[in-house]
Amino acid sequence: MIIISLFSLGESTGGFFAIGDLLHQDITEEYLKKGYRAEGLAQIFGGLFNTFPYTTFSQNVGLLQLSGIKTKRPIYWAAGLLMAMGLLPKIGALVTIIPDSVLGGAMLVMFTMIAVQGIKMLTKVDFENNRNILIVAISIGMGLGVTVYPQIFQTLPQTIQLFLGNGIVVASICATLLNLLFNGRSGANK
Repeated sequence: MIIISLFSLGESTGGFFAIGDLLHQDITEEYLKKGYRAEGLAQIFGGLFNTFPYTTFSQNVGLLQLSGIKTKRPIYWAAGLLMAMGLLPKIGALVTIIPDSVLGGAMLVMFTMIAVQGIKMLTKVDFENNRNILIVAISIGMGLGVTVYPQIFQTLPQTIQLFLGNGIVVASICATLLNLLFNGRSGANK
């Protein structure tokens, strides 16, 4: 469970920075602490109610980008509506009749918005520096390689496969290690 929580932590950190970029707000250490605390509380409540651990989902970045809503009020209304729907089974049943093609179309847009936001964040990287081009290229290649050919790590122990079986994790680890190797600890500022 700790491993999965660490993966969620990494995904949430990326989501926090992407949302900060959308809102034109610098994400400080204090914002990250608040986000991690909220994440921890959500996971505790998930355990108390015998459900899966809740986490911040990167789809929200796409939803924010798409809707343009930058205030919390609609989120509170949506949360209240979802809770009410959870308490009324007939309304929940009504939601299940939404065609797969409608859900697929909505998810396609949301997930591609996440990719576009990531590309937008990459435009801030100094690509005149060939080391940064190499870091991005190798990281994306490794992440896609694991996704396209998941058997690549099948001979490794199960514990290592758990870490390296996800393309996002492999790309993140690769980018972090290469950035430290090529740019040192000051690489975040380059």
